[in-house]
Amino acid sequence: MTLTENAPVTGPAPVARRVPVSRCYRFELVKLVSQWRIRLLVLACWIVPGLFVVGVGRQSTLPADTLFGRWMHATGWAGPLVLLGFAGTWALPLLTSVVAGDVFAAEDRLGTWRHLLVAVRSPTRIFVAKSLASLTVILLLVAGLAVSSTLGGLASAGNHPLVGLDGHLLSPGDAAGRVLLAWLAALAPTLSLAAIGLLGSVALGRSPMGLLLPPVVALAMSVAQMLPLPVAVRLALPGYAFVSWNGLFTSPEQLAPLLIAVAVSLAWTVLATVLAHVLFVRRDFTNPAYDGSGRRALTLGVLPPAALAAVTVGALVVATPSTGSGIRQDKVQKSLATVFGHLYRLQTEQLHRPAVTEAQLRATAACTKSDGQAAQEGAGNDWRCVVSWHLPGVQVTGTAIYQLDITSDGRFVADGDGPKEVNGYFLVRTPTGDAPNPLWQFDGNVDLLDTQ
Repeated sequence: MTLTENAPVTGPAPVARRVPVSRCYRFELVKLVSQWRIRLLVLACWIVPGLFVVGVGRQSTLPADTLFGRWMHATGWAGPLVLLGFAGTWALPLLTSVVAGDVFAAEDRLGTWRHLLVAVRSPTRIFVAKSLASLTVILLLVAGLAVSSTLGGLASAGNHPLVGLDGHLLSPGDAAGRVLLAWLAALAPTLSLAAIGLLGSVALGRSPMGLLLPPVVALAMSVAQMLPLPVAVRLALPGYAFVSWNGLFTSPEQLAPLLIAVAVSLAWTVLATVLAHVLFVRRDFTNPAYDGSGRRALTLGVLPPAALAAVTVGALVVATPSTGSGIRQDKVQKSLATVFGHLYRLQTEQLHRPAVTEAQLRATAACTKSDGQAAQEGAGNDWRCVVSWHLPGVQVTGTAIYQLDITSDGRFVADGDGPKEVNGYFLVRTPTGDAPNPLWQFDGNVDLLDTQ
């Protein structure tokens, strides 16, 4: 045996390969869906909304104070819109909190970061995998809310036309498309809340505030939307897309506020995700007592979003005349007259009277706020309007009085105040059964932006 035969075999050391993102993603997704609370959420989102819509639809009293709630007996397409209004305020912020707000903090509580880093060998890949897994679960939850509420509505009230916010009838196919677009638009602010949840989970470590950050931010934005803020400030908040989908249900559609709100939400999503990634790759994984990024989290987590909001407000002020409330007397009068004209035609059809067109009616409205003693603009429940219209072959001009309650986002509820044979409460026979007079109480929407 020669010396060469006895010498140990030497060669290049084996190179450890990084785990691909796809494998990390599958691993993180399995970790998420294996949690009992995530499974319960998925099950609840795919079952409870449908049962809720069916239950409400069988009640004699409908949630008329909720947008499209008064139409839940008339069409199944009202149900998913009622649920969307509720979900944007409460359900979606809580869902993003449970999923995205805990995806990084859970590793801190369990002390498994070092094991994960040894297996994956890349903080960036870990961040991408966890973010994508959270996004997948959130999309599954939102899809469950939309599909379940739609099926529940159709099972309860049927596939019938939907009355839009300007009073015109939407065919079942048109209503279905707009309902889908409304839920897709709501995904943008949902993603921004999810990104804020990721940022809180990374920055605050074991602290429960990381879990609470998305609902706290959503609550703050909801409160801000109720305040008399300028339109530019309102549109600069990512949560405005939860209400601006209303513009899809007018003709023509009020798309400008919706598109701006979606763009702002996506900008917040990108910014919060990038900040979360920066904090994550810079953290000290060797410290088992890590409990948040401290001053750096405050600097990167608060100042950039505040700067983005300031820049957005400035850009909107320059691009659009949106320094006021956006609710002006002329807009209120035009919107009310349009809704009245469409609903008058609907009432005429239900009462089997001779057909009439909006051009023949020539409906107009004269509105005053606070009996003319205050500025004739802004939200409030002190708007009083007189609607006038004409009928073919009739010399006398018809008039009806309405009391309007207008919210800061431009939605209004018109309550008929006489004459009772026009806008009083009485039942009319419809293809879906007896229903209240459509001119008694109805919803409308004022476009906050000047589109002309």
